[in-house]
Amino acid sequence: MAISKSKFKNILFFIVIGLLIIPQTRKPIQVFLQKGIALFGPSLESSDDLKKITDYNWLLKDENQETYNFQSAKGKVVLVNFWATWCPPCIAEMPSMQKLYNDYKDKIEFLFITNDDFTEVNTFLNDNNYTFEVYQPATQYPEYFDVTTIPRTFLINQSGQIIIDESRSANWNSDKVRMTIDNLLKASGNE
Repeated sequence: MAISKSKFKNILFFIVIGLLIIPQTRKPIQVFLQKGIALFGPSLESSDDLKKITDYNWLLKDENQETYNFQSAKGKVVLVNFWATWCPPCIAEMPSMQKLYNDYKDKIEFLFITNDDFTEVNTFLNDNNYTFEVYQPATQYPEYFDVTTIPRTFLINQSGQIIIDESRSANWNSDKVRMTIDNLLKASGNE
């Protein structure tokens, strides 16, 4: 007995819904779908609409409770990424973040920020061979970093202007991002 095309589509639909309901299969499927979205690089902000950071009063802490003062990022190119270990779009973009970090860690500031417990964070980093340092907020976020969705990533130039403000998973290792960072570093003579 042959299954009609419409019955096949209905069966396939219910299988997909079933897989999304089961917790063990939901997250891998979501990450897979987000990786498709993350094939595209982030969008640059229009030069007419660039917002500028004026408040650098923000403290972060690492897993050893060492404090990072955001004031030390003033005058540098900074990439700030808000993420979580349970967030499929965050997980999808992390491989590209790691590649970018590998090549630019000595040239720009990377701030990976989460509210997750460091036990979960360290397990996630170790399982995926990620080498970047992660921070938690130690003081209240400045207003422009009070994000409501993750992932949310900001690329900030030396003058404090937000060059990229992306609130979806993206390919952070794209040619466009690399060219943007290289141009920012050239402009300040810090290639």
